[in-house]
Amino acid sequence: MPKDMTEKRDIFHRRESEARSYCRGMPALFTTARGSHLTDAEGRTWIDFLAGCSSLNYGHNDPDMKAALIDHIAGDGIAHGLDLHTDAKGDFLSAFETHILAPRGMDHRVMFTGPTGANAVEAAMKIARKVTGRTNVIAFTNGFHGVTMGALAATGNGYHRGGAGMDKAGVTRMPFDDYAEGVDSAALLDQMLSDSSGGIDAPAAIMFETVQGEGGLNAASPEWVKRIAEIAKTHGALLIIDDIQAGVGRTGTFFSFEEMGVMPDIVTMAKSVSGFGLPLALVLVRPEHDVFGPAEHNGTFRGNTHAFVTARVAIEKFWADDAFQRELADKAALITRALNDVAALVPGARLKGRGLMQGVDVRSGDLAGEICARAYDKGLVIETSGNEDQVVKVLAPLTTPVETFHKGFNILLDATRDAVTARAKLAAE
Repeated sequence: MPKDMTEKRDIFHRRESEARSYCRGMPALFTTARGSHLTDAEGRTWIDFLAGCSSLNYGHNDPDMKAALIDHIAGDGIAHGLDLHTDAKGDFLSAFETHILAPRGMDHRVMFTGPTGANAVEAAMKIARKVTGRTNVIAFTNGFHGVTMGALAATGNGYHRGGAGMDKAGVTRMPFDDYAEGVDSAALLDQMLSDSSGGIDAPAAIMFETVQGEGGLNAASPEWVKRIAEIAKTHGALLIIDDIQAGVGRTGTFFSFEEMGVMPDIVTMAKSVSGFGLPLALVLVRPEHDVFGPAEHNGTFRGNTHAFVTARVAIEKFWADDAFQRELADKAALITRALNDVAALVPGARLKGRGLMQGVDVRSGDLAGEICARAYDKGLVIETSGNEDQVVKVLAPLTTPVETFHKGFNILLDATRDAVTARAKLAAE
């Protein structure tokens, strides 16, 4: 390896915090990316089935978004505008209203928070508490909502919760759909809230992901989602759906809840909203709940003007009609077929998730990690999720060509076969 490349790698180990994560298992020095591919400094290319943890749903460096952003910058367009009116923000809001909100019958206001999903969750919880005058929020097992203190209180993962170094309060955790065999978790929640001795304080909000991305691709049924929405209404709580990872087409429709017969009071969004990997987070809130005063929840970077430019292009390019959504249905079916082949190699494995947010639960975090490591060595970037990291999770760009999907799944199949064979050999010795 050339000396300058070695020096570049050394700086990460010498100066970057121990909190670094993905790079530990994927140590390449990545330099360029396009579509569904990543290339490193030595010219090696990987197929990307991680997509910035669903922050790059339209792939790397979409040419139309890139051209629009370059034109904006070259023309001295506004780079940072706090929450001032800008042409870029106005164009984004118009496109979002025309192609996303209005066709879905959504009257929600759009609040621009700090640029992270966790910040959107913090704002959503604060809104619910201010609207209702209550403090308790119902969250669910294996939910992941971020690692800032309010969002972390709603997050189930013990490892992340342990990083807080102090108590996490204000949240009651209940079992998610199908969490415990034979337990109707919606009925249990309703009964406990209806019982004056049920032990749960009246909630300001009930918050959940329809597909738990970091929690292991646990997908709630439409019936459960609808029942929870009814329970929220009955008990005077706002319904918050966290669509940060499951939204922007990841489950096959722009919002993950579109075909479930519910209308959330609040929706949190981030990750792929910008379309280009640029930080941008939104809180969608029904007008009657839009109760914050000016700058009551603010931040220097509440709204990213460059992200507005690319987000508008993404909406107009992919969501102005239903052609893209029809493509997603076909690709979701392809993913299901391919993952069934992978699952067939692992005794007891099962498919998880929905749409283009699917994976295989291989029942062992060690095995899942080994599969992903072998896949990386063979040219595929893919990661795990779940309470024990036991789910091999596919989050490929939604724009991934069918041929590239096949190549990626062939690598995953080979990696799984090799990992299972190696384990069987070790057990026999």
